[in-house]
Amino acid sequence: MGESKYTKGCSGWLIVLVIAALVVAAAVFAIKKKHHHREVLPVPGPPGAINQKYADALGVALQFFQVQKSGKLVDNKITWRGDSALHDGKDAGLDLSKGMYDAGDHMKFGFPMAYTATVLSWSILEYGDQISAVDQLDLALDALKWITEFFINAHPSDNVLYVQVGDPDLDHKCWERPETMTESRPLVQVNKTVPGTDVAAETAAAMAAASLVFKSINSTYSDLLLQHAKKLFTFADKHRGIYSAGIPEVQTYYNSTGYGDELLWAASWLYHATGDKTYLSYVTGENGDAYADWGRPTWFSWDDKRAGTQVLLSRVNFFSSSESSNADMKSLQSYRKTAEAVMCGLLPDSPTATSSRTDGGLVWIDEWDALQHPVAASFLAVVYSDYMLTSRTSEIDCSGKTFTPSDLRDFATSQADYILGNNPMKLSYLVGYGSSYPQQVHHRGASIPANAKTGCNGFQWLSSTDPNPNVAMGALVGGPFQNDSYIDSRNNSMQGEPSTYNSAVLVGLLSGLVTTSSVATSFT
Repeated sequence: MGESKYTKGCSGWLIVLVIAALVVAAAVFAIKKKHHHREVLPVPGPPGAINQKYADALGVALQFFQVQKSGKLVDNKITWRGDSALHDGKDAGLDLSKGMYDAGDHMKFGFPMAYTATVLSWSILEYGDQISAVDQLDLALDALKWITEFFINAHPSDNVLYVQVGDPDLDHKCWERPETMTESRPLVQVNKTVPGTDVAAETAAAMAAASLVFKSINSTYSDLLLQHAKKLFTFADKHRGIYSAGIPEVQTYYNSTGYGDELLWAASWLYHATGDKTYLSYVTGENGDAYADWGRPTWFSWDDKRAGTQVLLSRVNFFSSSESSNADMKSLQSYRKTAEAVMCGLLPDSPTATSSRTDGGLVWIDEWDALQHPVAASFLAVVYSDYMLTSRTSEIDCSGKTFTPSDLRDFATSQADYILGNNPMKLSYLVGYGSSYPQQVHHRGASIPANAKTGCNGFQWLSSTDPNPNVAMGALVGGPFQNDSYIDSRNNSMQGEPSTYNSAVLVGLLSGLVTTSSVATSFT
């Protein structure tokens, strides 16, 4: 019996309704998916299970600060190192024998040394419990104090800061061990007539951050550091000028591109160290408008502190914003939004991700000291992910696509793993870690046998094709070319020279990865 017209029409409408319902359901699902807030991960709490790979790497990385020490060595564990530069500062009646050589030479440059101390302090403040969990905290504190004691002596009066020990031209004409140096070690200072806002503010940041580290260990020493930090910040802010403009010879080595970032960085650390709202108003007021570059992500380095400041002030927005005024809140939100833009630029699946990466997955910005930017960026990523985790912030939005704290940690892990050997060369760029690492590091002391009598002219050791007779444990070399290749030659300083400031951010990165825990919501 044939179907009626009524039955056929009903079936047709039913099909239409079913299709329409499916379309609506799909649209609702898509909207929900776009706006869905992922379940917040639980806060880890105290340090959890140890990742032995990162624990071992951290123990290696911290040794480089012992390799780089100047002065009368105490409890020296580096058998090929000895006392050096014992008379540094004598011409000015000061003891500037401590501090650290910045790289493979024997110069003491205050600008990168201060950045090293600030980042070391930050690492300890965020991850001291994790560093302690793998028995490395004493080594980190020792390295920090060796630098801060230099800075205390380098700041003999309110408006004077010694920012360089040694003549870079003389130093680079010699290839010798630091223990046998005989060339002149002149001093360079910034003052009211030759200002150095950038270097003075960075040193203020270092001492303010270190004052927080030592607050519960040695309150007298902490107070002394904070006094110096306040005076240096006042000096930096009142007598403004780029230090490398007044000291032209430093431009070849550590040329500063500006001082606004250091002023914000120093004031941020002073706010954390003192709780004084004046410092918070400094960074959220007209100085923030002038120097913060809100909305424009940048790379964190010894010369540029903007991204570091944005992440550090995000801490205030995450954990202490209820104590801030509406005006401060608005600016703090701008810092945090910019920090998120920095994070979005790092995540490889983000719509705004930087495309500058090697085929092996390393963020690659510059052929000179190639590891500088990915290590520093990864440190910031770990810190920011832990701020999110501790505050139960489930995600960030990157131009409509959301990412979790785990995504940021995965990025940081990928960069750390690349450095430790998961790269096309199968080479660990951290000297002393793993079975394959650079043998001809561009480092004077490591390249010359401890009993050699070279004087200034030990260049046969620079040109030698043999492995270094001494292992510069913990040295992080410059890194690969953009094609993931590395040439292990002592003359290849572009790729093979280590530095203390890169070691500082590597210590921070490894400290954040060695285990999981919530971060303290306050440094005090």
